[in-house]
Formats: sequence, structure tokens, C-alpha cells
Amino acid sequence: MTTDRPRPTSRDVARIAGVSQAAVSLVLGGKWRGRVSPGKAEAVREAARELGYRPNLAARSLRLGRTRTALLVVPALANEFFARLHAGAARVAAEHGLGVVLYPSPEGVGPARDPFDSAGAALDGVIASSMASEAPAALRSGGELPLVMLDSDPENTQAAATVNLDIADGMRQAVGHLLELGHRRVAHIAAAVDSWTFEVRAAALAEALDAAGCPPPPTWAAGLDVAAGTRAATQALAAVPRPTALVCDDDVLAAGACKAVRRLGLRVPQDVSVTGFDDLSLARAVEPELTTVRLPAEEAGAAGMRALLAVLDGRKEGAVLDGRGPRAAGGSGSPARVTTLPVRLTVRDSTAPPPDTPVGPGRH
Repeated sequence: MTTDRPRPTSRDVARIAGVSQAAVSLVLGGKWRGRVSPGKAEAVREAARELGYRPNLAARSLRLGRTRTALLVVPALANEFFARLHAGAARVAAEHGLGVVLYPSPEGVGPARDPFDSAGAALDGVIASSMASEAPAALRSGGELPLVMLDSDPENTQAAATVNLDIADGMRQAVGHLLELGHRRVAHIAAAVDSWTFEVRAAALAEALDAAGCPPPPTWAAGLDVAAGTRAATQALAAVPRPTALVCDDDVLAAGACKAVRRLGLRVPQDVSVTGFDDLSLARAVEPELTTVRLPAEEAGAAGMRALLAVLDGRKEGAVLDGRGPRAAGGSGSPARVTTLPVRLTVRDSTAPPPDTPVGPGRH
């Protein structure tokens, strides 16, 4: 005959860690900084892991008046970028006893449908990634729920905080790499999506080429799939003179661009260089492997969840940050905390100096 093992309590954790129950509550509730030393906080976490202790979230919710649940809204569930973003957000949420509900809003521009009878009754806050500011409006119960925007317009006054990737710098790095190789005829395979992140890519590309004395980049828009990227790149390569480099808004479009180059009897990178954006697994699966801008999606998701936790803990007042120090908030309304994460170009085999004698499409 076996007996059930007694469920560990916060008192057990406190005894093993050598701290008070109040300290256990602060650490496991994510409110220990400035109140409990880092060493003792780690001792509490280690004791909780050893015992298999989990806080009683139902009781905590009753005390705090919270559901301990956040909603993460993304444009697509199948995209690897958003899967990594969710992993980062879920990791930080789990460390603080929160649950994360993942919800797709494919359009990303119009209001997203409320998946609950009342989001305000079911959620503590909303994190929305890569979409228009009005998209999560219906999910916020008339603005009562705090909103954190990821990869979105930092001037959005509806957001309590914004976490962005340095998209403009990523595009500047890609263009700078092509210019160093000697490219001057660059075409843009642009995502046919009306969102801030793709607007930033287009503007940064045009500005970087203009600063180098190059002509404005001809642009072909495409849906975010390989077939659409192939069609757009085929059109771009039919231009006379032919572009020597194709800058693509993401790796999926870049994979389509590489396919278009091959179908025309040309070679990547000897005849046409191709760059992507995101550094998905696809970037290393294609041949040649893609030169692309790596976006730290998991770090962005984690930073977004930490920003939401800060708002929920009542710390939304204070300095506005952009990753380099305080600055003034833009736009109207209450200042929002803005964090910008650095990105970096990963150079692989899809880029090389342009051919000495450019010729028409289909010939080399």
C-alpha cells in the first residue's frame, strides 16, 4: 500500500533555503529585486526545484485580483520567428507563475476578434507582435488591459511598453555588405504586408542606397511565401539593366528569389547576390546558404513578457529606454517604455561581388 506524498509548502521551501516565507513569496512572485539578495533568491529557486514546489496560483489570484494569464497575439502560428518569440515569452512567464495563451490574428491590421466572452475577465494583459496598433483593441476590454507591443511602431500611445528589434540597423548592415562587395544595382523584394516593420525595412534600404549615391531600389511586392517570392524576383530580374543583388524582406522571400535566379539559368551568388531577413532555419537549408539579418526573436519575446510584468507590478512610470539610455517619448499620450534589441548580419554564401559584365536574364 502506498500513500500520497504530502504536497510541499512555501514553509518547506523557506526552511531548506534558510529564508522567511515572505522571501519565498517575493522570489517566486518575481518581486524580489531590491528586497532579497541574488544569492538567497537562487537558493529559493533551487529549493523549489528540489521539492517540486509550485505556488498555489488560484489562491494567489484571489489575493491579487489577477488571472495570472497573458495573451500573446501574433500574425501566424506556423512562422518560425513567432514560434521562437513565444518560447521566450513563455519561459519568462513560467518563471513568474504566469500562463500564456497564444492567439493568431492573421490579418494583423484590422481588429482581432476577442476569443473570450470578455478578455478583461480572463486576462491580465496583452502582448501583440508585428501588427497594427489597432489590431488588439478588441482584446483589451476598452483599454483596461495593459498592452505591450513587439516589433511595432514605437509612437503607438496605446501601448504601455514597446519592445523592438533594430530593424533599420539590420537593413543598413545588409546594404553596407553589398556596397562593400561592389553592388550598385540593388532591387527590393518587399513583403506585401502593411506593417511598421516592413515600412522600416523599405525606408532604411532606400536611405542607405541614396547615401551611397546609388539609384532608388526598384521594388516588387510579394506575399510571404516561396512561390510569391519567386514570381516577384523573376520580374525584378527581367529589368534592363538587370540588378546584381536582390534584398528580400525575409528568408522565405529570399528562398523564392534564389529559385527564380536558378530558373533563369543564372547562379547565386556569381550572377546575382541574395540577402534575407530573420535567419530562420530555412536560411541554412537552402543552397547556397543565405546571407541574412539575424533577429533575436526569443530574446524579444522574453523582453516583452518582462515589460508586461513590470507594468503589472506598477512600474510603468519612469524613464523611457531605447537600449542606449533615457530619451524623450514620442507622440502624444502617456510615455511608454521602449526597448530596442540589437540585430546582426550573418554573412554566408548567397552574396559575392557582382559579375564583371552584366548581361540580360537567362544568359551568362
